[in-house]
Amino acid sequence: MTSYRAPTVVPDSDLLVVIPAYNEAANIAATVADVRMSLPDFDVLVVDDGSADATAARARGAGARVLRLPVNSGYGVALQTGYKYAVRHGYRTVAQMDADGQHHAEYMPELLALVDDGTADIVIGSRFLDGDGHYQPSRARKIGMSIFSRMASRIMRQHVSDPTSGYQVMRIDVARFFCTDVYPADYPDADILILLHRSGFRVAEVGVQMRMPTGKSMHSGHRSLYYVYKMFLSILVTMLRPSAEGPVR
Repeated sequence: MTSYRAPTVVPDSDLLVVIPAYNEAANIAATVADVRMSLPDFDVLVVDDGSADATAARARGAGARVLRLPVNSGYGVALQTGYKYAVRHGYRTVAQMDADGQHHAEYMPELLALVDDGTADIVIGSRFLDGDGHYQPSRARKIGMSIFSRMASRIMRQHVSDPTSGYQVMRIDVARFFCTDVYPADYPDADILILLHRSGFRVAEVGVQMRMPTGKSMHSGHRSLYYVYKMFLSILVTMLRPSAEGPVR
């Protein structure tokens, strides 16, 4: 796990959007601007995962708060850094989205509404829930997504259409849970949804539109066969792990 020394910051809001970013200088300013336009009441934190380009400077210039990890540590570590920041600074709700322009911030209030009204502890923005076919992944990724969608749905006893979505809103209790050693350091996907369910957290999905990535996404950079193998292993470990302490409501 990567730790960091948090600066002394007084939040402007009790809502935080965490954006993990690695070499996203070409996209990060537009992503931050999209969040600030659609979610003016949210603070925005970009976690720069050891980028070699101007990601941090451009995020700062667009109005985001920025934490820089000294070396590239992976998507999961960057997200967990954001969760730790949220917990330490007293935020009530945490949202997350990718830095590469795939996600539209305009859908975030729909996810937030289900958290605010107590329907769910964490809400996932799904590319596939509406079944409109707007998002067409590669054949290999589609097969992997389908496998883990079925596994998660069966284990959780609820329909899970998009277990790899990085577009999420959660109560701070979920973020606090993610600050522990249960959180995977590389790609938290179906395994973490299953763990949340087994630990008593309520998971819901909302259908959203996403753009197809134009480059190498930080979230989807894994090799398909290796990812499938590793996710199977992680799910097995999750199922063998004793259920963690449930949420406080």
